[in-house]
Amino acid sequence: MKAHPIKIVVAYLLTAVLAGSSVALAQQPGTLSPGIAGDTSRNDRNQQPVLSSASSDAPAGIPALQQLVEQALENNPEIKAMQRRFDMMRARIPQAKSLDAPVLSVGYMGNIIPFQVQKGDPSSGRIIGISQDLPYPGKRSLRGKVASADADAEWWAFEQTRRNVVAEVKDAYFDLYYLTKAVRVVTKTKTLLEQFTKIAEVRYTVGKGIQQDVLKAQVEFSKLIEQQTILEQRKQIAEARLNSLLYREPESPVGIPEELKPRDFPYTLAALNETAVANYPDLKGQRRKIESAQYAIQLAKKNFYPDFTVGFTYINRPAMPEMYGMNIGIKLPVYYAQKQRPALTEATASFEAEKRSLENTTTLLFFKIRDKYLSETTAKRLLSLYSTTIVPQSSLSLESAIAGYEVGKVDFLTLLDSLVTLLNYELSYYEQLSNEEKAVAALEPLVGVTLRP
Repeated sequence: MKAHPIKIVVAYLLTAVLAGSSVALAQQPGTLSPGIAGDTSRNDRNQQPVLSSASSDAPAGIPALQQLVEQALENNPEIKAMQRRFDMMRARIPQAKSLDAPVLSVGYMGNIIPFQVQKGDPSSGRIIGISQDLPYPGKRSLRGKVASADADAEWWAFEQTRRNVVAEVKDAYFDLYYLTKAVRVVTKTKTLLEQFTKIAEVRYTVGKGIQQDVLKAQVEFSKLIEQQTILEQRKQIAEARLNSLLYREPESPVGIPEELKPRDFPYTLAALNETAVANYPDLKGQRRKIESAQYAIQLAKKNFYPDFTVGFTYINRPAMPEMYGMNIGIKLPVYYAQKQRPALTEATASFEAEKRSLENTTTLLFFKIRDKYLSETTAKRLLSLYSTTIVPQSSLSLESAIAGYEVGKVDFLTLLDSLVTLLNYELSYYEQLSNEEKAVAALEPLVGVTLRP
């Protein structure tokens, strides 16, 4: 006795559903060390902040992602530009501490013809002189300190750029992971929907179904094609974005992202805030700008004191003894009301502005950390909800709808709704898995340490 075609198709569908959702429901989160270590140095640009707080027992991370990060750190043009800006600022330090160039002068006293002297006239002769400006003691040192602090601030801007680029690479990678998974889930659902459509057509042919079921299945199938097209477009954009961060051609292949599992995130909001205050590169740079402004105030006060000029002169007189001379000059700051005093006001205002900028940066930092921390915790809760409750329930609901449809107890629209519901929740699971990783990646440049390898 031959099996009925409808039963054969239904058995195939039931087997496909029972094979399990593509969501990894039994995945166990990894572990990370709950402590956060970091560099608390404020001033030493040569001592970089700790790059990883994970313990030796922590998961090795995602090798493919780590390779992409290394490529970005090596090739990203924004990072290279910031490196050169730091080199530029560092080159200003010796310039700021250096003396001005000495002045060599050559002249004569005598005839109208250049360098012809009048014989017998003791005041006639050829003159060679050299002079050097000497700033008031302490000015050169302060100029060097201002330049050094500015260079340190630029180094921390460079470090912030590096961490921002790493976070962007991770964000693009996890975005690509979600879109890759989403395309697969939609493709799997299309296969099931094709079978549903065949069932509806067979039932309509034998008089057990209605044409509306067939049309509805075709509409849903077209909607899946639309959704798949949009997802594939977004996937290509994510690949191009990742390539741009690596300074590669937009069409360069990036490969398939590795499988992700939910990972532990044991850090508290208070611990993140504390670590950020000590390690956030922008804060460190802002502190160095404040120190630079303090040195600038001291320099502005020093500028009320006079600078000096020393010179030496040699006079060659024909048929008469040679003469030597020395002079010392003092630059009197008589226009201090128009120059030195406004300069001090400027330096003081700059110092106050930098302090307010530090306060603003700190306030915004705490907001950004809280924002990303809440994003991480929310995504983690939704992940648990989807994997332990919603997706399994949706899968069972679809199985039940398939079985009920076979015996005529469930209509086709209910069956279709169960399939679409499972699809949406599977997509939501992978989206939240991606969002959780992206939130942690966004936290790393804010706290100044690597939270996950």
